[in-house]
Amino acid sequence: MTDILDRPQATGAGTAPDHDVIARATALVPLIREHAVKSSEERRVVPEVVDALEEAGLFKLLVPRRLGGLETNLRTMMECVAEVGRGDGSTAWAVALLNVCTWFSTTFSDEAQEEMFSTPNTKACGIFSPPLKSERVEGGYLVSGRWAYSSGSFAATWATLGIGVEGDDPRALALIPASAWTIEPTWFVAGMKGSGSDTIVVEDHFVPDHRIQRFADMVEGAFRTSHKPDEQNANMAFIPVAAVILVGAQIGLARHAMERTLSKLPPKNVAYTCYTNARNSPTHQVGVAEASSLFDQAEMLLQRACADVDDAAARGVQLDRLTRARVRMDTGMIGQLVKEGVDKLMTANGASSFADANVLSMVWRDSEIAGRHALVMPELGKEAYGRLLLGADEPLTIDV
Repeated sequence: MTDILDRPQATGAGTAPDHDVIARATALVPLIREHAVKSSEERRVVPEVVDALEEAGLFKLLVPRRLGGLETNLRTMMECVAEVGRGDGSTAWAVALLNVCTWFSTTFSDEAQEEMFSTPNTKACGIFSPPLKSERVEGGYLVSGRWAYSSGSFAATWATLGIGVEGDDPRALALIPASAWTIEPTWFVAGMKGSGSDTIVVEDHFVPDHRIQRFADMVEGAFRTSHKPDEQNANMAFIPVAAVILVGAQIGLARHAMERTLSKLPPKNVAYTCYTNARNSPTHQVGVAEASSLFDQAEMLLQRACADVDDAAARGVQLDRLTRARVRMDTGMIGQLVKEGVDKLMTANGASSFADANVLSMVWRDSEIAGRHALVMPELGKEAYGRLLLGADEPLTIDV
């Protein structure tokens, strides 16, 4: 206890983005685009891209330096994910989930962290939903189950999986090594095909108590790590981070869609009109301008959310509940704004933008799928924020 009290104040990256780290993601965009179709076809990010991301340190953005990570802040991580998303949505989704689940792991007990990060290139995937079986035994729990939508599981060495524990609130997360699970191919969808969001299957695996953390404690920032006094990221708000990470890929898709539109649309002929170039068509001018404004709004909401989370974490305090709810709502709004903006650009670019050979069709499909994650649905976040704003008598129906 004396050692913990004598540690310096929480240190970290503050709230400013680390442009040098972000540049690493930007530099990989051409490589990611080169392999995007192949990653989609193989239903997982191809090894060439995974290796490049690994070498650039883009799987350990929130990992403490004491564990071999870059220890960036949330703003930097989100910008990295967005830049990867400018290359490919599926790759960005996998990068986002592997980073955030690995961060979850750094909030567990010191013993669990030492065990997990004792080998190089550690990274975790994860799912909150509970398993089929979670039985209390001496020293821990015996767990069996199937966890669907485990994005990035193809590259993960551990998983943070939802289990049930004894007590009034049975929800908990458990750290389970990849050696204890198999991957069942179940992710056959219209978009985000390369994210590897398949199903993890575990049969009668023993999870010791030191690798378990109650979900309710995590929601309130009562993490088991002893490093809350001296590490900024050990004080980040759990649910806001878990939610907002899901729209980083969306921001990247928006950037890619606008980049593609501005490079290809201006000289395009506008069929059945007198406009020989779309650049001179008021309809196209307005459509692109509206999309740009929607994307700008999404970017500003993301920057505010990151600033709120990073500022509270840098000060070593728990982000207040109202702001946490607003971040949850804004996450949904970001997804909605991006989807609406991409839709406007698809209309401006015309029916040919839906051709399989047109990269915009993949951007559109990825955006449509990403925007429908349960944590991104705007209505749920709006309800939670509205309840707190108005002081509703009923308790919240979701965690914030």
